[in-house]
Amino acid sequence: MSNHSVSESGHIGSNARSALVVGALGVVYGDIGTSPLYTVRAALSHFGTYSTEEVLGVLSLLFWLLMIVVSLKYVTLMLRADNKGEGGTLSLMELAGRGRSGRKRWVITVLGLIGACLFYGDSVITPAISVLSAVEGVSVVSHTFDDWIVPIAAGLIIALFLVQRHGTGAIGKFFGPIMLIWFTVIGILGAWRIFQTPEIIMALNPLWALRLMDEAPLSTYLLLGAVVLALTGSETLYADMGHYGRSAIRRAWFGIVLPGLLLCYFGQGALLIADPSTLRNPFFLMAPSWGLIPLVILATMATVIASQAVISGAFSVTRQAVQLGFWPRMEILHTSAKEEGQIFLPRVNQALFVGVMILVLGFQSSANLASAYGFAVTATMLMTTLLAFSVLPRGSTGLRRVGWFVLLTLFLLIDILLFTSNTQKIADGGWLPFSIAIVLLTLMLTWKTGRDQIHHTLADGQQPLKQFMQGLEEYPPNRVPGTAVFMSMIVNTVPPALLHNLKHNKVLHEHVLFVTVDVADVPYVSYTERYALEQTSRSSWQIVARWGFKQEPNVPQLLEQVAQEHPEVELEPLQMSYFLSRQSIIVVRKIAWHQRWRRVLFAFMARNAARSTRFYKIPPNKVVEMGMQLEL
Repeated sequence: MSNHSVSESGHIGSNARSALVVGALGVVYGDIGTSPLYTVRAALSHFGTYSTEEVLGVLSLLFWLLMIVVSLKYVTLMLRADNKGEGGTLSLMELAGRGRSGRKRWVITVLGLIGACLFYGDSVITPAISVLSAVEGVSVVSHTFDDWIVPIAAGLIIALFLVQRHGTGAIGKFFGPIMLIWFTVIGILGAWRIFQTPEIIMALNPLWALRLMDEAPLSTYLLLGAVVLALTGSETLYADMGHYGRSAIRRAWFGIVLPGLLLCYFGQGALLIADPSTLRNPFFLMAPSWGLIPLVILATMATVIASQAVISGAFSVTRQAVQLGFWPRMEILHTSAKEEGQIFLPRVNQALFVGVMILVLGFQSSANLASAYGFAVTATMLMTTLLAFSVLPRGSTGLRRVGWFVLLTLFLLIDILLFTSNTQKIADGGWLPFSIAIVLLTLMLTWKTGRDQIHHTLADGQQPLKQFMQGLEEYPPNRVPGTAVFMSMIVNTVPPALLHNLKHNKVLHEHVLFVTVDVADVPYVSYTERYALEQTSRSSWQIVARWGFKQEPNVPQLLEQVAQEHPEVELEPLQMSYFLSRQSIIVVRKIAWHQRWRRVLFAFMARNAARSTRFYKIPPNKVVEMGMQLEL
């Protein structure tokens, strides 16, 4: 009986692991998995007319970059740099900044924000180039469809952004199996072409890549700007670690994704050696004529899935930025009652849609977009490596520490080469993701700096909370029944809303509770560590509540928990009123324009931020807002 239980348990565990691996295919590997649609064509188009040696050199370069950058750097090493199971640039930034202060922390913060802002640039280009490259397969079927490529791609993108509001939970379970079919099909097609032209296997030898560098160093350096397209999506697998765990991501990569990609890339190389005329679209021309239409349909489904993953990633990064205080509060809608990670941000969705449509209508083809793609990706990879210097060697000593620095220096050199080779793309369209990143970085730093300045302004001259409340107990104003909950930005200080209430209404509730919401530098804070409670006077208490940067504050839910665990605190929902300060930012006019523009920008962002009642899930009919003006 015991043996049977063990084997059944093992079987269930195996099924769960397999489900995670398949699930990871649909979310984590959509972007990098659709790179074969355009990478080889973009790289070999660099030569005009090419030789067999150049095909072998390009494939060798591509193979070793995949092995070093993706397999070694990201899948093997970066997945170790997890912030309580979560990955991604902002998680890494918080991990790198832990225990550091002053200038060092500020530099780490800026590097992390640059990486996050560049991710948005990638989020705009990925849907455009992926969907266009898939739909272009119809021109291989017949050139009569050429004029329909852009309209079909635009229609698919419109549909993709329209369904975001409804969430992907219902169809998400099909993403993994479809991508499993995708990697299987492209692997089989590649293996078939390799079997026909087996000399392509010689590209596994790194000497072909070194020979290409030796014969034409400048040309090979510029070629990196196209070869790097095979690495797009490597940041995504790190960012999505929290959804599936490092084990499932590694199993999916080494067991399914990497073999499928390598067979496909080498298959395209084999086809190009056998028939140079197939350079117009080597991916689709790998397939036999009868398989073209099914392959176009499958590629379209795969690119839509890849686009979906990137859009969902943009929603997740924005929520983290809001929680960490780098972005104003935004409306965040949950599209699933079960999955906390499935969210929808209307404003982000609209902005991404506009950006993607501009690219589709402006560039018209994936070949044109390929010249713009890669800049944002390589810059993000560079930021990740720089932040990794502050994380991966931490706690190591002696030779182990030296080994970390040697490895990271190697990755840094490769990232610098890839990034600088892609700077040529700024004029060809790379300016768009670059501009998006610059604008967002300016907004994020402006918001963070402005909030810090307001924090200091409010903190200056404020009275200590405990002393003030104990003084009110000795000389009490008129007391009214019920509990007043004051939302306070700063712990242990008297919130302005209380002073305004005493000044104008001249009353104090029988029970008073002060709530300060704090965001931790970890993604999740457990229910048992949610808050700290302190009694400040006979009838008042202070709560400091903590949520992780991937969680959303819910103050009423918090107060329910406090009421259950501390009955002495009077928290009858029907007897509670929430008091909040609503700040109006006034920009001082008597300052120079170069100092004033960021204050004007901050005031604009503050006016357009979501109401704190909605952000903290506070019922609007229980809120009293006390207005106050702040000069900047």
